[in-house]
Amino acid sequence: MDFFKILMYFLIIIANIIGFFMFFKKKSVYSAALTILCLALVFGGAGSLLAIAIIDDPFAIFYGLQIGYILLINGVIVLLIAILTTVVKKIYSTVS
Repeated sequence: MDFFKILMYFLIIIANIIGFFMFFKKKSVYSAALTILCLALVFGGAGSLLAIAIIDDPFAIFYGLQIGYILLINGVIVLLIAILTTVVKKIYSTVS
């Protein structure tokens, strides 16, 4: 089962790296958050299929759902940071 924990951490890191590259490509935190949210669906499904293929048990689908859930929470945190950054920029631009 250590293989699945390593795979889960690996997929989370990969999703964040792809989101980071999207941030630098489009210069928008919102696009990075949307990318991470979309990758939550993709990596959750891929993790489910991989777990079903390796474990050969239908309940292994919950492993992929766990990866998707963690990436979904991660994407929501990035989205909240983007909203907070936008609000702070608007406040500072109206004050000065």
